[in-house]
Amino acid sequence: MSLAARPLASVPNDLEAFWVPFTPNRAFKKAPRLIVRAKDMHYYTVDGKAVMDGSAGMWCCNAGHNRAPIVEAIQQQAAELDYPPAFQFSHPKAFELASRIAALAPGDLDHVFFCNSGSEAVDTALKVALAYHNIRGEASRARLIGRERGYHGVGFGGISVGGIVANRKMFGTMLAGVDHLPHTYNREHQAFSKGEPEWGAHLADDLDRIVALHDASTIAAVIVEPMAGSTGVLPPPKGYLQRLRAICDKHGILLIFDEVITGFGRLGTAFAAERYGVIPDMITFAKGVTSGTVPMAGVIMRKGIYDAFMRGPEHVIELFHGYTYSAHPLACAAGLATLQLYKDEKLFERAASMAKVFEARLHTLKGTRHVIDIRNQGLVGAVELQPRANALGARTFEVYLKCWEKGVMIRQTGDIIAIAPALIVEEKHIDEIVETLRSVLSAVD
Repeated sequence: MSLAARPLASVPNDLEAFWVPFTPNRAFKKAPRLIVRAKDMHYYTVDGKAVMDGSAGMWCCNAGHNRAPIVEAIQQQAAELDYPPAFQFSHPKAFELASRIAALAPGDLDHVFFCNSGSEAVDTALKVALAYHNIRGEASRARLIGRERGYHGVGFGGISVGGIVANRKMFGTMLAGVDHLPHTYNREHQAFSKGEPEWGAHLADDLDRIVALHDASTIAAVIVEPMAGSTGVLPPPKGYLQRLRAICDKHGILLIFDEVITGFGRLGTAFAAERYGVIPDMITFAKGVTSGTVPMAGVIMRKGIYDAFMRGPEHVIELFHGYTYSAHPLACAAGLATLQLYKDEKLFERAASMAKVFEARLHTLKGTRHVIDIRNQGLVGAVELQPRANALGARTFEVYLKCWEKGVMIRQTGDIIAIAPALIVEEKHIDEIVETLRSVLSAVD
């Protein structure tokens, strides 16, 4: 019997034990949205209803759902090698996948350190930055710079450099010595921009102010999302990332791009660094590397960073860091199959060609009830709504639920709706997502 045809009795009858992450649990458990199957562009609920996936899961299922080559690779690997120790041992697919990822990355970003989530990747990159300066005799470079409205996962390092208030306020002071650049969004100057806004490159210059305050000799790294995703899709102003790179170079500061969302075709190239023509010192990745099938993440670093650690006696560990499941065989098998699928179906190129269609359709929502801004880049878009008085997020949450009822899944953050379909999306899918959203917006108060 297919999952879609299973009787409702197969649904768990006690939802209390599971604390659902980043979810209003009491509201969810009164009306749970349970998914039992997925294929290509659709999810299927317990009663067999098809729901268009307008957000590629959580920005991760870039190749679509349950693609046969990836499923078969995972099945074969599970039957062959379940797990080897991640420390002092490895397996061939780990090296093969690292080579494939390094080949996709621009410039001399040639070395890959594997972990299991975007949060782990960020904390890994921050630790590598601190250790890099330490082994070069600049241990005073211990300060980390993030950006307002930035999202870098939920580890203590990630929320410290992150700039989303709700993710930070419950957890105390976190890491000491962290500062933040201003975010890049200004509705007055940027509203309804298509792609990168013209206004805002000068905001990168605030890094010079931070350097003047703390002194460059104390700053290890700057970390930003090239396109900020989770905060509500903020494409970088034209020239912003280039100016940030130049300022980091001037002061000997490492530049880290968090590409957990933008990596693997989301913006029409393998990495956003390639799209924007800026080579950072490290790139964090996750999500799309396995198209969401098996947890995997990592950090790609420039050759000079890796080489700096490869000194001293050869029998001594160079970096005291790692995870039990770094480069897990199932994840590596999934990653290799996913990268091959991207290549065989030219999905990065496809995303680039569909981006203009997506942009045009999305911006037809301008003038629709409650819409105060629309932003887009590649196959990512955001529709920002006027909040209700004294009820931030309430209208948008209602829109989110009504879209689900009408068979379209979108993402909601505050009063912003985010749309990020899989790279296999067709024009008819884009039309369905946009027209469903238009219908719901017109009916919601």
